[in-house]
Amino acid sequence: MKPTSSDAVLPADDSAETSTQQIRDAIRDAIIERRLSPGTKLSEGDVGNLFNVSRTLARAALQALSYEGLVSVEKNRGAFVAYPSPEEARQIFAARRLVEPGILREAAARITPAQIQHLKQLLLEEGRLMGERGQTARRAEIKASGDFHLMLASVSCNAIMQRFMEELIARSSLVIALYGQSTVSSCGHTEHGDIVTAIERKDLDTACRLMVHHISHIEADLDLRERKSFGLKEAFAM
Repeated sequence: MKPTSSDAVLPADDSAETSTQQIRDAIRDAIIERRLSPGTKLSEGDVGNLFNVSRTLARAALQALSYEGLVSVEKNRGAFVAYPSPEEARQIFAARRLVEPGILREAAARITPAQIQHLKQLLLEEGRLMGERGQTARRAEIKASGDFHLMLASVSCNAIMQRFMEELIARSSLVIALYGQSTVSSCGHTEHGDIVTAIERKDLDTACRLMVHHISHIEADLDLRERKSFGLKEAFAM
């Protein structure tokens, strides 16, 4: 795991609270962009060295991420990027179908022409990245897709829901990394555009219907079938 820029390495004299928040945000971003895969070991020592902080601050950041469901802390084993089960995956997308139409309605009631233009700029950037190749472009495209949903949460002016959406988007990225089948964008670019068009027309019923369809479309691309687990001998006898 590497910081995305030199800014991610924190000065030793930063306040503890700020340092913890910055480490948490950096690791969360890496999870959202799928630079960190489910099950990746996150040792306190490695995190502390990477961000130039004490193990105590590294531990606090990892603990905060565990509260968000992004990191699993196991006794005598340490911290790992969470590995959501198929049932957890279903619950995450069920939560999104319940929450996001309400966020969309709140956002549509407050959205300004400038914010609509910003959404359209996000879509242009997402479309541009879809045409590029390579891991860097792919990660940027994934982030742009998530940013669309996070901007709607921001426009809603509900800080609690915005924070909840940050957690849901990050956990969705984990689920898609584990169970996604398609090589195309996990968050349909065309569907984003249709949602913005409906918001601009002030057709909120259509916008909400499109949002629910969009989330269901993402979930439909996942392979959430339960898999039978084998013992060591059985696995190699097949």
